[in-house]
Amino acid sequence: MNDFTEFELQQQAELKAHFPGMPEIDVQRMVKSFMALGLYPLGPDSLEKEGVPKGELIDGVLVSQLYPGSEHPYKIYVPANYDPLTPAPLMIFLDGISQYLSPLVNANVALDNLIHDGRIPAMIAVFIEPGNKGDGMPIWGGIYEDSNSNRSKEYDETDDLFSRFLLEELIPLLEKDWNISSDPEMRCICGASSGGQAAFNAAWHRPDAFRKVISHIGSFIAMRGGDCNPSRIRKNPPKPIRVFLQDGEQDVNVIYGDLVLANKTMASALEYRGYDYKYVFGRGGHNVEHAGAILPETLEWIWR
Repeated sequence: MNDFTEFELQQQAELKAHFPGMPEIDVQRMVKSFMALGLYPLGPDSLEKEGVPKGELIDGVLVSQLYPGSEHPYKIYVPANYDPLTPAPLMIFLDGISQYLSPLVNANVALDNLIHDGRIPAMIAVFIEPGNKGDGMPIWGGIYEDSNSNRSKEYDETDDLFSRFLLEELIPLLEKDWNISSDPEMRCICGASSGGQAAFNAAWHRPDAFRKVISHIGSFIAMRGGDCNPSRIRKNPPKPIRVFLQDGEQDVNVIYGDLVLANKTMASALEYRGYDYKYVFGRGGHNVEHAGAILPETLEWIWR
């Protein structure tokens, strides 16, 4: 096709190398969706403000036993007014460093501003990456064959292993140094794309531990079974989960499913079962620009 820029053609080449066997039309659609940017600038609550104290970001790496061989880089956000005598709420951001600490979102800055203004509680947040090695590829069909990433196995599966990873490995690691609340109402998981599916899946399996979910451009499609979510929402009694969904009209339609349709179907299922949920649909594509622009309002809604 001759309507792609040189940069977009480079992105297509990288996708083909990373995902050998992906249909050509999917590669083109994904790149166009990734590049649907410039629609949603960050607002003042996501930009540094004079007089607002900054939280601290502390680096670490979690070596998992549940996902053997996988190493998870992370950054722990500690608010400026953290009180070690008071159990702190917890936010977990999946793809946290690469997506939510990126300039498209500035999640740590949004936390600084909202906590300082008293609009959300002072909380510990962890920005964690998926395992950078492991046996998570390929998935069915052989389309994903990157043996150096465990992301799909961790985020796209719909069993309880990822929730166990959070509860048995990540949170105990945090509890060694920080006073983390055990109240499930004080715990939120946030993710984008496959990370959105993982966030919902963890709360679905363990509502006794996680009650708040934020899913941006969630991949509720047939990769490793994420398309089962609307059906299991409808067929089971409501769980005490508050869910925020975001998607955009330029999200992708690929071999595994139509993400626009998938997110609308999720919202419909949540509505049918009477969940406390909110669905925001915009103009964006398969990226976190819209998510970043509305993150301050999203955090206020989920923590209200």
